[in-house]
Amino acid sequence: GDQGNQHFNLQQPQDKVAVAVGETFTLRCTTSRIAAPGPVRWLKGWGSENKTIYDQRIKDPFSRVTRAVDNSNTDFTIHVRNFQPDDVGTYYCVKFFKGKTGGDEVFQRGSGTEVSMRETALAPGMVAAAVVLCFLLLLLLGLFVVLCMYRRKRQGGVGSLCPARTVTMGSFSSVPLRCCAGTPSTPSEVLDAESSHLPSQQSSKEENDIHYADLQPLPPAPRRGRSPGTAPTEYASLRVAAK
Repeated sequence: GDQGNQHFNLQQPQDKVAVAVGETFTLRCTTSRIAAPGPVRWLKGWGSENKTIYDQRIKDPFSRVTRAVDNSNTDFTIHVRNFQPDDVGTYYCVKFFKGKTGGDEVFQRGSGTEVSMRETALAPGMVAAAVVLCFLLLLLLGLFVVLCMYRRKRQGGVGSLCPARTVTMGSFSSVPLRCCAGTPSTPSEVLDAESSHLPSQQSSKEENDIHYADLQPLPPAPRRGRSPGTAPTEYASLRVAAK
């Protein structure tokens, strides 16, 4: 057994590995022969803060780490799925053996593989699709501007800012009222100009006569044959001709 251990050699050939988020990366480790009893493990980091990510003696079907060659005694290469930023670090392939106290002691370890995160570059197809999409958006924007200018011109001028409105004045019919920028006429002038062409309509006497009555008592005045107990009142009638 001691002679076999002297010819045992653990090889970890990868110095650095760059991985993008979500990818699967491979850590390679092989041995020259079967050594003394004891497991092979993969550790992230070295020293008191190391973390075991694979142990030859533990089977975990839910683990992200799987063996490249199952049940091999000389190939301990592993695959790690779904790389995340927390996986960045240095990984060591380590061979352990049973010590005199019965615990696992380090027999030999690899030189370490540094795993870093790689930025994902845009594929040429994605760049071309983005350029085409931008061109279509600009084309649609140009068509929208042309359509707006055409509609404004149809409404009476490029400078028109608001559509025509309708105003109802008393007994007159509805009169369209335009609010247009750049025209000399004010809204009231437009209303007068358009309403002047409408035929005049005769209103009833009740609509044209305005009656005003004040029944408050007047100051005392000399009595001239007025019956006692009556209070003088004022009544006025005002008539306004319809326009």
